[in-house]
Amino acid sequence: MSATTNISRRQFMKAGALAGGGPLLACHLPFGMRDAAASGEAVFAPNAFLRIGTDESVTVIVNKSEMGQGVYTSLPMLIAEELCCDWKRVTFQSAPVAPEYNHAQFGPIMVTGGSTSVRSEWERLSLAGAAAREMLISAAAQRWKVAPSACRAENGIVHGPNGKQLSFGKLASEAAKLPVPKVPKLKSGAKKLLGKPLHRLDSPAKINGTAVFGIDVTAPGMLTAVIARPPVFGGKLKSFDAAKALASPGVKQVLAVDAGLAVVADGFWTALKGRELLEIVWDEGEGAQVSTSSMHDQYKALTATPGLVARRDGDAEGVLAKAKQRLEAEYEVPYLAHAPMEPLNCFVDLKEGSCQIRTGSQFQTVDRNAAAGVVGLKPEQVALETTFLGGGFGRRACTGSDYVIEAAQIAKVVKQPVKVIRTREDDMRAGYYRPMWFDRVSACLDEKGLPLAWHHRIVGQSIIAGTPFESAMVKDGIDDTSVEGAANTPYAIPNLQVELHSPRNPVPVLWWRSVGHSHTAFVMESFMDELAHQAGKDPYPYRRSLLAKHPRTLKVLETAAMKSGWGKPLPKGRGRGIAVHESFGSFIAQVAEVSLDKKGVVKVHRVVCAVDCGKIVNPDTIKAQMESGITFGLSAALYGQITLKNGRVEQGNFHDYQLVRMAAMPKVEVHIIDSQEPPGGVGEPGVPPIAPAVANALFAVSGVRMRSLPMTPEKIMTALKKG
Repeated sequence: MSATTNISRRQFMKAGALAGGGPLLACHLPFGMRDAAASGEAVFAPNAFLRIGTDESVTVIVNKSEMGQGVYTSLPMLIAEELCCDWKRVTFQSAPVAPEYNHAQFGPIMVTGGSTSVRSEWERLSLAGAAAREMLISAAAQRWKVAPSACRAENGIVHGPNGKQLSFGKLASEAAKLPVPKVPKLKSGAKKLLGKPLHRLDSPAKINGTAVFGIDVTAPGMLTAVIARPPVFGGKLKSFDAAKALASPGVKQVLAVDAGLAVVADGFWTALKGRELLEIVWDEGEGAQVSTSSMHDQYKALTATPGLVARRDGDAEGVLAKAKQRLEAEYEVPYLAHAPMEPLNCFVDLKEGSCQIRTGSQFQTVDRNAAAGVVGLKPEQVALETTFLGGGFGRRACTGSDYVIEAAQIAKVVKQPVKVIRTREDDMRAGYYRPMWFDRVSACLDEKGLPLAWHHRIVGQSIIAGTPFESAMVKDGIDDTSVEGAANTPYAIPNLQVELHSPRNPVPVLWWRSVGHSHTAFVMESFMDELAHQAGKDPYPYRRSLLAKHPRTLKVLETAAMKSGWGKPLPKGRGRGIAVHESFGSFIAQVAEVSLDKKGVVKVHRVVCAVDCGKIVNPDTIKAQMESGITFGLSAALYGQITLKNGRVEQGNFHDYQLVRMAAMPKVEVHIIDSQEPPGGVGEPGVPPIAPAVANALFAVSGVRMRSLPMTPEKIMTALKKG
């Protein structure tokens, strides 16, 4: 069975739906197993996540979205380790939207995000594999009339006394008749798969072109739609003339939807041509007044006023008021687009009493329920199939299910299968974004040059306010995602106060890879470097002296410094910068080596990364995700910015929203700390430290302190001229 084998939701639920064997193993439906056997689909399905066929196939049902981070390999590894199967027989399938696949930590919702896939599923999937192993061993023991303790499983075979052997496939039917163990026992001793570098299971399909992404979905009779959207956020459709568009060959329909005006045609390019022929009058409203420059002034003014207190240790304000010398700095980072390589898209096939959705979703339960509300069906009448995602970074986990709702609204009118596609420009200009942030930080030092007081005001939009999650995630007006990484800093600072302002405006914002840590790490680690310079101390040992009570943070800091050759001479014209940060249960330190040319262009030559993410599943995945996070964060640090003028987003494609290209990519070295701590995330934690590491290295080589991102040549040359 190939990794891309198609199976309907009905077939899957018939063969392996589960309902009862303990809280962590989902449910076992004996009648479902009998139905499968009667239909010639004999399969061993002890829980929602695993099926073993008589053909020796081992299929793991994965309840997380695969968007390049490797969950279609790491999660099957958790089951396979405890199952003791033949890894060469393991394949995967995407899970349907069902309660059995809800997030193990986030409650009744199926979602991929927060770097929680391995963290949330480690125990549940390990137990699922262990339960199946015990059932297979029991089936063999019954056939041989021996005690289960006399048998063992290894590489897909149960071994018994006197050299007896039976494969998992030959035991599948008998094992299916046994009760699911309520408390299966996990293996002890060395791991066979976990901690080993295994090739990804999804790579072959992506290499040979058989992998199906949302944008690849097609169906008989399918139409394609694109949407003309207001030029400013909050704009409304006032009037339109669609005569020219409707006269264009292949255009079938033009209809108003919440997002704007949809052009439905027999193909993407036909729809796009039709959209170009629309004559539209928009009511732009207050959104036309929004600009980056005015927001900058507003945010800066707010940093001069008290905000809501997110953390208060000691008396930072009092100590600073009495300090003879204090250091103060302002930091600013812009709006950022998620910019996945695959633009947003969604396929909907609406029929009487049922609806099929095929899309790359990170938010399956929310998206399915939103679509059901639009088309007037019950959620259980809507089947959402999660395709491969060509990047997500949080954008495909939108609390408003925007791109899914658009497709459902269009499908409801056209009454044919329809796929809605955004162009790259649509994707970049229609939102959502990582918020723009402005910070003001003040500090003073003690007699040893260490921070005695630190006062920090943060200004930026909340990504949670106004969403269905506000009541659960915003406490006393404070969105924790806005202050994470600052309010929980590990540095020993006796007097610390962190405050927050959360202004609102029409620009739609959303979590972006590493969320609040993406901006707080830049400020915290840059300003810590400034304090070290003010104290006349090396920034690496300066940090070490403040981390004595945080051994894991200290360990990655020391490892990155040692592996980078910190303190050793560099080639002329290069500087080193260091940064360390904890996020999503993982600890990351990075050292960047940079140079600066005469035109103000920063060249990052080398990045050394040390990571402690607790227990390891696949080191290749960890390495790849650190490299990916560094690349993603470096793109933002050097180039990324979404700016608005007269309410209009000024960027639209990769020519003016640049990503790191191969010629600019540094050499990246990843060093993984051996740890038996609980597993942490790896998809997001590699992003936060890179911007401050590069900024600190730039200061080391040039004396220019960049407090505003991105670090463009224009900004750097201006700073150099100012001296």
